[in-house]
Amino acid sequence: MIEQELATLARQLRRDCIRMITNAESGHPGGSVGMADIFATLFFHAMKHNPASWPDHSGQDLFFLSNGHIAPIWYASLARAGYFPLAELGTLRRIHSRLQGHPATQEGLPGIRVASGSLGQGLSVAIGAAMALKLNKRTDWVYVVMGDGECNEGQIWEAAQNGPHQQVDNLIAIIDRNRIQIDGDTEKVKRLDPFPEKWMAFGWNVIEIDGHSYQEIMTAIRKAKANRGSGQPTVIIANTVMSKGIPFMENLAKWHGTPPTKELEQRALTDHLPSTDWKDYDDPAARVVPSDWFGRMN
Repeated sequence: MIEQELATLARQLRRDCIRMITNAESGHPGGSVGMADIFATLFFHAMKHNPASWPDHSGQDLFFLSNGHIAPIWYASLARAGYFPLAELGTLRRIHSRLQGHPATQEGLPGIRVASGSLGQGLSVAIGAAMALKLNKRTDWVYVVMGDGECNEGQIWEAAQNGPHQQVDNLIAIIDRNRIQIDGDTEKVKRLDPFPEKWMAFGWNVIEIDGHSYQEIMTAIRKAKANRGSGQPTVIIANTVMSKGIPFMENLAKWHGTPPTKELEQRALTDHLPSTDWKDYDDPAARVVPSDWFGRMN
């Protein structure tokens, strides 16, 4: 039942992303659409959070997006959770919009704790936040999402050393392992494999999953939480398909940072992402997700 609920919601999030990016004529559809299953599971099942008491309250988990260019899936998740009006999704990348191409704090958008977009920095931020929670004796969790191409950045590996050293076993990092970055195949641009073994060598608790299987995502998060007390942070390497759910866009580097045309948008929405009961963001009947969905795993 829960998996079916999340699948329907993820389809709506994919619709939201494609419509936002096509309307803006700019953006990154591939990673945004490809991560919909993970964002649906995190924001509407796993994480404890409450838009009504934003920004920071004991009893709430913290989330950071390191690869800020997939901001549309984060914006769609936040809006569907009730952080800001759904109709605002239609302003993506417009002048004076709070929904810029990369998340920015100066815009005052609820749900955004730090700006991101300069790749490689999110893991360091998340480790700092995890240390702060421990110092404040809070038992909440810190989540950070990163891209795999982003792991070419040296700062990622400095942070990878620091996480186990600081014993932040309250941190869950999730890597979007779609094997495609803006210049093409990650293994041709700068090889990452053997990827899990590198994280293990740095002292992380490593879990590798199918990033489109809700059962595997949920099981991985449970295993990460069960590891608390070990001193090891957890990294979940989520094998995903870029642009998952839209077959003519899947696994093509072109869609890393190219918006669909209006014609392709309609093809995607009509043939592959049919409308849901959640309704599109500019539909007066569009709905947010009930808050009692959040944190059901806990």
